[in-house]
Amino acid sequence: MATPTLQVALDLLELDRAVEIAGEAVRGGADWIEVGTPLIKSEGMQAVRVLRERFPGHEIVADMKIADTGAIEVEMAAKSGAGIVCILADADDTVIVEAVRSARKYGVRLMADLINVADPVSRSRELAALGVDYINAHVGIDQQMIGRSSLDLLRRLAGEVGTPVAVAGGLDAETASEAVAAGASVVIVGGNIVKAADVTGAARRVREAIDRPEIRPREEESRDAVIRRLFEGVSAPNVTDAMHRKGAMAGIVSLSGRVRAVGPAVTVRTVAGDWAKPVEAIDVAGPGDVLVISNDGRTDVAPWGELATHSAKNRGVSGIVIDGAARDVDDIRAMGFPVFATATVPNAGDPKGLGEINTEITCCGQEVRPGDWIVADESGVVVVPRERAYEVARRAMEVRKTEERIREEIRRGKTLSEVSELLKWERRH
Repeated sequence: MATPTLQVALDLLELDRAVEIAGEAVRGGADWIEVGTPLIKSEGMQAVRVLRERFPGHEIVADMKIADTGAIEVEMAAKSGAGIVCILADADDTVIVEAVRSARKYGVRLMADLINVADPVSRSRELAALGVDYINAHVGIDQQMIGRSSLDLLRRLAGEVGTPVAVAGGLDAETASEAVAAGASVVIVGGNIVKAADVTGAARRVREAIDRPEIRPREEESRDAVIRRLFEGVSAPNVTDAMHRKGAMAGIVSLSGRVRAVGPAVTVRTVAGDWAKPVEAIDVAGPGDVLVISNDGRTDVAPWGELATHSAKNRGVSGIVIDGAARDVDDIRAMGFPVFATATVPNAGDPKGLGEINTEITCCGQEVRPGDWIVADESGVVVVPRERAYEVARRAMEVRKTEERIREEIRRGKTLSEVSELLKWERRH
């Protein structure tokens, strides 16, 4: 079996950062350097020229995602120094044919990207017949966020086409190893290398994994288990960033300091500190759930205190969120239990039994339905609609990865403004 090729995808906006990260990835064992589509859109062919100049011993891949004018765009990339140019597999055959002719003329190769192709096996055969050099089994990032897998696409192609197959889309060391075992000749890794604080180490782990490919048996996780695992690995700010600054409750704080609560909501509506329904909801909740209580905004009387907290903790409840006040804060803090509230007050109400459990409520300005996911930490509380929980959890993890690399660059001496090139990307009016 030929040694697999490791291609690092520089899906960045800033050329200086791309060059620095590419150098670190090469030191970790990357073979090909991909000038990603965002980088080409941001910097143009200059990105291809600079990377060709800086890395003369490495293949430069221009991810043009050509959809039209195949000959012109291949020529642009080739003259700028690319050795491989990427075209959309679902481009019209006339575009493919012209791109192939241009590639032959300028001595470069053509990689067809299967992103969004309805019948990838049939289209791959057609592309091979048209003269494409590589087929890329690629599941785009927005598709990954809803659970689609590049490995599944790769397995559909196995043994169906003679053209070398590349694979891209959310791969890490483990899945890259599986991809080679499934027949991939080229493994394309982006975020799990370029977003790492230690890019060289991340690339080396992928390099070592694909050089010893294997398929490891893994236990299937339920969708809820995956959602919980991902949300437990990110912060509330990561989640709001992933939701385009949506979902954050207003005016609520952690009473126990640096604690976290993650889980589906069990909602409670009560009034004037009536603590009957909040306490009854403890028996309704399962382990890992979060009780979300609307006290009608009242902060002069508390529907929650120490004894309820003990009971919820024994039940395995993940945390408590109250649009209103809590009491016995010293005891709750001593337990280290996650309680989030808008106020504290010593007064308790009476257990009259007014209100409802598991009904739609408004809590600190956010609509919360039973089963919506709650992510809470010292920064605040975020509500994620249940039907988007998996997608948002995946996107929040990508936000966290991006911050890891930015944090490392700041540690090395850059300012946040320099890393983000704020002046360049300020909105023009």
